[in-house]
Amino acid sequence: MAVADVVVVGAGPAGLAAASTLRASGIHSLVIERAETVGSAWRTRYDNFRLHTARRWSALPGMAIPSSYGPWVSRDDFLQYLQDYSERFGIAPDFGVELRGLSYAGGRGLDTSIAGGRPLDTSYGGSWRLDTSRGEVTASHVVFATGSNNEPYIPAWPGRDSFTGTLIHSSEYRNPAGYAGRRVLVVGSGNSASEIAADLASTGNVQVEMAVRTPPTILRRDIYGVPTQLVGIATRPLPPGVINALAATTRRLSIPNLTEYGLPAPSAPYTQFQRTGTLPLLDHGFISALRSGAIPVRTGVRAMTSDAVVHSGGAESRPDVVIAATGYRAGLDAILGPLGLADANGRPAFGPRGGTGLARGLYAVGVDVVLSGMLREAGKDAARVAQAINRAVIAR
Repeated sequence: MAVADVVVVGAGPAGLAAASTLRASGIHSLVIERAETVGSAWRTRYDNFRLHTARRWSALPGMAIPSSYGPWVSRDDFLQYLQDYSERFGIAPDFGVELRGLSYAGGRGLDTSIAGGRPLDTSYGGSWRLDTSRGEVTASHVVFATGSNNEPYIPAWPGRDSFTGTLIHSSEYRNPAGYAGRRVLVVGSGNSASEIAADLASTGNVQVEMAVRTPPTILRRDIYGVPTQLVGIATRPLPPGVINALAATTRRLSIPNLTEYGLPAPSAPYTQFQRTGTLPLLDHGFISALRSGAIPVRTGVRAMTSDAVVHSGGAESRPDVVIAATGYRAGLDAILGPLGLADANGRPAFGPRGGTGLARGLYAVGVDVVLSGMLREAGKDAARVAQAINRAVIAR
C-alpha cells in the first residue's frame, strides 16, 4: 500500500493550483489523474472556445498567462499554459489513475465539526484510504480538485432513447464541419449553447435553433475593453438584492431588449443564478446572430419522439441533430456519497462553515460556480487548503 502525506485528485487547473501552492508551503503532494494529460476536461471544448474570464484573472498562483495569448485565451493556448505550469512547478501527476472509493482509516480523537455534525470519524492525525485503479493509497489529507465539469450531463427527457436523430452533448461538438445542410437544435441557455449556435449559424448553411427553458442573464463580455468579470469580483461580498439591482441595470444599459426574440431579461438575475447555477451568457457575437434571425429561439424541451422534439407548450421541432449544452455534473456521488459528503448533483457538500473543508483532512478546490471566475477562485481555494494542511501538520 502506497503512503502519501497529501493526495490531490485531479490534474486540471484546480489540482495544479493546489499542488503548486502546497509545494510553496514545503508540502509534497501526490497528484492522481484518471486521464493521460493535464487539463483533460478542457480538451473537450469546441475549437473556437475561449475563456470567459479575462487573461489577467484566469492565471493560477505564481505564474501569469503570457500576454501573447491575448485578453481572451483560446482553448489550445490555455492547455499549453497548463502544461507549462505543471513543468515550471515540477508537478508530475500519476496519469491513468482513477479513484474508485474513499474510506476513513482511523486516527486520534473525533471531530465532525467541519462536516457539520455528520457521523464521520475524522481527526487530525488520522488517515484516509483511497481505492484506486492502481491499488490502495493511504494519505493524511485528500484534496478533491476534479471541478464541477467532470461528467457531461444530458437530461432524461421522456422518449429520449426513441429519438432516431443524432443526440450529442456539447462536449462532443468541435466545429461546424459535417453539419452543412442539417437542422440542428442546440439545447441550453449558457455560454456553450450560445457560442455553438453562433458558430454553426456563421456558416450560413446550417439551420440552427436554440431551445431555452430559462432565459439567461446576458451581459457583454467586456464594455469598452473593461471585462464584465470585474463586476462579479467587486460585487461578490454584496447582498443578493444589491447584486440583482446592479446586474439588471448593467444589462439594461448594455444589452438591447430581446423579448421579441424569446429572451426577456430576468427580473432578478443574481437570484436566478443562485437557483440554476448557470453563469451569465457573455455576448461576443451571439446577439447579432439572434437579431438577424440566424438563431430562432424555442421554448425548453419537454420530451422527444422518434423524429421530433416536443417543446414546453406542445410545439414540435424536427431537428436532424440535437446538441445538449446542458451542463456537467461533478460526478463525485460514488466517492463522497457513502460518507454523506455529496449533494444531489454529486458535488462536495460543505458544512455550515462553507469554505474548502469537507471533514478533517478532506478538502475540495475549485468547486463553486461563481461570478468572479472559477479559475480565480480555484487559486484562492488552493491557498486556503494549504493553510489548513499546514495548521494540521503543526497540530500533530
